[in-house]
Amino acid sequence: MMLRVLLLLTLFPLCAVSAPLPVPDQGPALRIQGSNTIGAALGPALVKGLMEHQGLQTVHSEPGAGVNEQRVVGKTRQGKVVTIEVAAHGSSTGFTALKKNSADLAASSRPIKDSELVDLEPLGDLKSPEAEQVIAIDGLAIILNPRNPLGTLNTEQLARIFNGEVSTWEDLGGVGGAIQVYARDDQSGTYDTFKELVLSRRGKPLTASAKRFESSEQLSDAVSQDPQGIGFIGLPYVRQAKAVAIVDGNSQPMLPLNSLIATEDYPLSRRLFFYLPPSGNNPWAKALVDFTQSSKGQAIVAANGFIAQQVQAIGVEPRASMPEDYQAIARDAQRLTVNFRFEEGSASLDNKARQDLQRVVAYIRSHAKLDKQVTLVGFGDAKNDPQRAALLSKLRAMAVRRELVKSGVVLRDIRGFGAQMPVAANTADEGRIKNRRVEVWVY
Repeated sequence: MMLRVLLLLTLFPLCAVSAPLPVPDQGPALRIQGSNTIGAALGPALVKGLMEHQGLQTVHSEPGAGVNEQRVVGKTRQGKVVTIEVAAHGSSTGFTALKKNSADLAASSRPIKDSELVDLEPLGDLKSPEAEQVIAIDGLAIILNPRNPLGTLNTEQLARIFNGEVSTWEDLGGVGGAIQVYARDDQSGTYDTFKELVLSRRGKPLTASAKRFESSEQLSDAVSQDPQGIGFIGLPYVRQAKAVAIVDGNSQPMLPLNSLIATEDYPLSRRLFFYLPPSGNNPWAKALVDFTQSSKGQAIVAANGFIAQQVQAIGVEPRASMPEDYQAIARDAQRLTVNFRFEEGSASLDNKARQDLQRVVAYIRSHAKLDKQVTLVGFGDAKNDPQRAALLSKLRAMAVRRELVKSGVVLRDIRGFGAQMPVAANTADEGRIKNRRVEVWVY
């Protein structure tokens, strides 16, 4: 029992005890800049949660100095005002603000770029586990007007549509005449993600005729009112539009469902980040990161329409397209809503996987599944030799096993299915990385 309590305190430190944070004599207690996807609603909601957790009163949001800027304001019991500023102008602006020391924390809906990492090196290693914090999972939904009859598109078609090569709905077997493309602006992490996942992989720029938006809500509403429209948007902003199923390579068509996004199998899933400079000494920034990773913080993530990182077990319907041995596992066990993935070109778990290990162990302990109740299933990308692909997939599962064993988990089985059941195309590094994954099944 004591071990379990200690583990939960490690996972969710702010749920256990929270020392009062210092209140500055002047100026904001914390400055956050970056992603519109995070900053529009999720960021302010997390800030409010932290402030209330700190015992502040009358916590509320006010308009900031500019468009897409907010101030979250609260008062201490002694009547002292505490302000946290949130500016949401796009992910790249967060990293620029860190360099200029005009922000304490960067919010980003994409991983930090190598060029930004080098540029911010004086602030410390922003790829370290303490600095790079995955706070939620999001999915980019491809949205159409609700009256558009198309239900599925593949990533190759998406690239050609948003590049302008495919210009009419008739070209796709539909109806409606000319296609009108809607897109986020150049500062947006949502646009960066779409460009990376769809356009850049095929060497295609966005069509110059695209209508561009800084606001996610405005883009979604515009598509929902335009019978010829198509756009891409973060999952919480589908609103009145229609989301279509996406195919990548040989994957199955996938709608942006919570379970497929949580495991990052959905082709257009992405991670949302806070970046906390190691050289920073703002206690509010560290407290917000810790609160966000806590059970209370992740509940706020879910309440705002994103996918929380709390581990759950879900049933998977066996399908004829699955290997028979995999179908047998699906019939008898449930799959946890997490996939372990690895650093690029490495057998080392990435930063999110390190956090997920703690979450999975906590789930296994709390559900009394320590003794031979867990099976790990590894997958990989296609190799010239299928036997080599199968071996590598099992070795990845064994890498996860080593970490679980340290926490007292005795595995039931370890399986490797090689390059079977891809979730992404193997034609690019990003797709191969997504296919190199380890699933966790519990009995």
